[in-house]
Amino acid sequence: MEAAGAAEAAAKGAFVLGNLAEVVERVLGFLPTKALLRAACVCRLWRECARRILRGRQRVAWVSALEAGPAESHALVRALARELEKVHVLPQTVLYIADAETFSGHEECHEQKKARKRNSKETAIALEKLLPKRCQVLGLVTPGIVVTPMGSSSNQPQEIEEGEAGFALLFPKIDGVKIHTFHFSKDLKNRVFDESKFAEAGLKNNPDLRVVLLFGYNSWKSGATRFLHQIVNPLNEKSIILAGGQVESFTSLTSENSSAQPGDACGVVGLAFSGPQIQSATVLLDQDVADERTAEAAMQRLKAANIPERNTIGFMFACVGRGYRHYKTKRNMEADAFRKFFPNVPLFGFFGHGEIGCDRIVTGNFVLRECNDIKDDLLHGYTTVMTLIHLGSTKANQV
Repeated sequence: MEAAGAAEAAAKGAFVLGNLAEVVERVLGFLPTKALLRAACVCRLWRECARRILRGRQRVAWVSALEAGPAESHALVRALARELEKVHVLPQTVLYIADAETFSGHEECHEQKKARKRNSKETAIALEKLLPKRCQVLGLVTPGIVVTPMGSSSNQPQEIEEGEAGFALLFPKIDGVKIHTFHFSKDLKNRVFDESKFAEAGLKNNPDLRVVLLFGYNSWKSGATRFLHQIVNPLNEKSIILAGGQVESFTSLTSENSSAQPGDACGVVGLAFSGPQIQSATVLLDQDVADERTAEAAMQRLKAANIPERNTIGFMFACVGRGYRHYKTKRNMEADAFRKFFPNVPLFGFFGHGEIGCDRIVTGNFVLRECNDIKDDLLHGYTTVMTLIHLGSTKANQV
């Protein structure tokens, strides 16, 4: 009798899970993305339910690494391998940033301890292999990292100026938002930049373009600053937010159609965000911002932009000369000031060799508001640029 009852219950359960989409979708909705994709192979009904679930998962996720580990791999590689089994999004675009010293450098160890060495190309390949094949990936290495620990958007962001650290931002497909990577490399044979490349990269003749994050690399090369001006100045005419900085190098750059490898030339890589629902603002913390009071005053300016804070990401691009060296009496000064005014917005970024940005707002009516008629100077040194990017108000998209 018991065996017959168990068989009947199993049969009913199999019928429900094989025919009632509402029940199947409810059950599968608890699975992280990798497990969900495996479940989608069971039958057509499960596959259709999995697709609907994935379309509804539009919340940006991230993986952070704040502690060093075994010499064989960078902490970010280990964290990504572990956490990708748990995330509930299917990444379409990934921005990862890691510290330059341990990602691609080496540390000498005393006596009989084995020297710690890593190859940046091998580390980048290891990261890319963990991600979906059709995923756009932009990877950077910088002198220092700004990262919000995993678990909650309200976790305290950390300014990590020394030691092993990194993060990966995982952007799923978001309704009404397009994110794409771009790359401009300096042509050693031609001093004039071909501006038709802007249109090819979606940075010109694109009325929905709202935000461009730009990252210059090999800035110490001859002509690098001039080339960066050639990229930034035409974009400065547009009603868009420009923000970013100078990094050590880019280590990954893949898109839907192509991929690029770091070379000896200087250049610019970045991410462009397009979509009528995007809102953004930036503020510049100049050299005069040197204590808690003035740092908080800058955050008040950013707060006054009234950017919605749900489904919003914060970025901090700071000079390597700032941080605790600049503020002298306190570490984590600028990240703490940001958290005070934006308690539920995760913050990410880096310490680099120059900053890109200004005080600028692109708000709900998408009209650029500037303080005066003089074109803003976007290239700086010994400053910090704070940026907010709001990706839309859809409830399912909340960060």
